[in-house]
Amino acid sequence: MTPKDREIAKELKKRLSKVIDLLDFRVFGSRARGDADEYSDMDVFIEVGAVNKELSEKIFDITWEIGFKHFMVISTLIFTRDELENSPLRSSSIIKNIGKEGVTV
Repeated sequence: MTPKDREIAKELKKRLSKVIDLLDFRVFGSRARGDADEYSDMDVFIEVGAVNKELSEKIFDITWEIGFKHFMVISTLIFTRDELENSPLRSSSIIKNIGKEGVTV
C-alpha cells in the first residue's frame, strides 16, 4: 500500500470510528497489494457489531466524502461479527482473500 493510500485509509477509519464501533477495518484488493493505478478504487472491509439502515447510510456518506476529497472511489464491504462467524459467508472466497491480503489500518 502506498503512503498516500494508507493516509486516506487512516482518515476514513478515524472518521468512521467517531460514529460507529469498528471491530475490524482493512484495505484489500489492488491498493493493498500495491498494484493499483491512478483510477483504481480502494476496497475497504469493515466489521461492526451490528448494522442497520441508518448505520449503513452513515458509513456510505462518510466514505463518499473522503473519496470525493481525494478524487477516489472507495468501495466498502460491511459485515457483522455474527455474519462472519455464523453464516456461510465465513467460507466465501472474498472473506478468505481479505484475510490473506487485507492490510489492517
